[in-house]
Amino acid sequence: MTKPTPSSSTIATQGPPRGAILIAAASGQTEHEVQVSLHELRALLAGLGIPTLDRLVQRRLEGSSSLVLGSGKLAELRQLLEAHTPPEGESPFVVFDGELTPGQQRNLGEELGVDVFDRTEVILRIFARRAQTKTARLEVELARLNYEAPRLRDDSSLDTQEGGGGRGGKGHSNLQLRKQLIRRQVAQVRQELERETGQRHTRRNRREETPVVALVGYTNAGKSSLMRALTGAEAYVEDQLFATLGTLVRAIPDSTPRILVADTVGFIRNLPNHLLASFRTTLDEALDADLLLHVVDASDTEWRAQLEVTRSVLQEVDASSIPARLVFNKIDRVSAEVQQELLAEFPESIAVSAHSPADAARLRAALVAFFEADYAEGVLEIPFSRGQMIGEIHSQARVLSQSYTADGSVLNVRARASLLRDWRQRLAEDSA
Repeated sequence: MTKPTPSSSTIATQGPPRGAILIAAASGQTEHEVQVSLHELRALLAGLGIPTLDRLVQRRLEGSSSLVLGSGKLAELRQLLEAHTPPEGESPFVVFDGELTPGQQRNLGEELGVDVFDRTEVILRIFARRAQTKTARLEVELARLNYEAPRLRDDSSLDTQEGGGGRGGKGHSNLQLRKQLIRRQVAQVRQELERETGQRHTRRNRREETPVVALVGYTNAGKSSLMRALTGAEAYVEDQLFATLGTLVRAIPDSTPRILVADTVGFIRNLPNHLLASFRTTLDEALDADLLLHVVDASDTEWRAQLEVTRSVLQEVDASSIPARLVFNKIDRVSAEVQQELLAEFPESIAVSAHSPADAARLRAALVAFFEADYAEGVLEIPFSRGQMIGEIHSQARVLSQSYTADGSVLNVRARASLLRDWRQRLAEDSA
């Protein structure tokens, strides 16, 4: 086996896919929690086309160890690598279910003579493949640069000295040059993100009086399917973790008042804080929402833990104070008894199947009812000179009746109190 160079090795493979051996460290976790996390890691790798060949669990985590694993587990891992290495093929990857320090990743790679990756890098690769919008691509690039920076010194391809720059005739090393390049790239990406953020804020300001519902939840809970059911949007739907990244915003058709629905990036266990920080822009949709729909896969036995992950992430991004409703999706996959138990435990929740038109209609009605709950009624007299306001009012309020006078139209409406104040102020300015 040859010594790997971490930055030049890649999870993406050409030709027959290389398999992976998964390593987990059971530090403060139950056996069940460890196995669930390994199952998720296996699903993430499958999304990259990499089969899982075997798995190994270190019961006693040596967190301060430069190799993470004990001598016995290292010997066991070497045996697995030999058993799964074809006579004339490449060795499997070793993928650690957690985050390795740069030194631990380097030391394990050198000790085993194979490519070693951690959960963070796998998620980054998934993000890089799935990012569709410019904002999502920028956020993935920022996360990648922040992940790569501390690992530069472990790249054996950057050891040589080259002339240029430096003091006293001594050139900068490739390592120094690469560090400078990454710092410039990080600055450029952040500038572009700021520009994108400004444009997003401009779009939000245009719709600030329009109610916004954000779909949040664990990855693969069916948020995109629910988005399509509510709005008819051609959201990408696939049975895989992180099928989509970024945020899609669409209006519920023919709803009065007009309601926007935002589908946000899904969450997952052990999502490192620096990856979450890179996706703050995408999560802004959740922060700006008037209502959060916590979408839960009712058929998943781990839904309680997944709901806790969602709530924990929302708390980290300061979105936990926003009103929220629990939506049990894929309810058609559970028994009638389980359905009754869920609704008894969570009477304010809504149980739906995203594939049922009747359920989608029921959820749309529930959203309209939520936003109308604190609406006020008022009468607006619209002169002919401000006739363009009538279309605006119809789109953002429920018009209970409309009559006509010699001077214009009289609308009896139910709308947000803030909207009524705004419309009355604009009409008063005209008559002043």
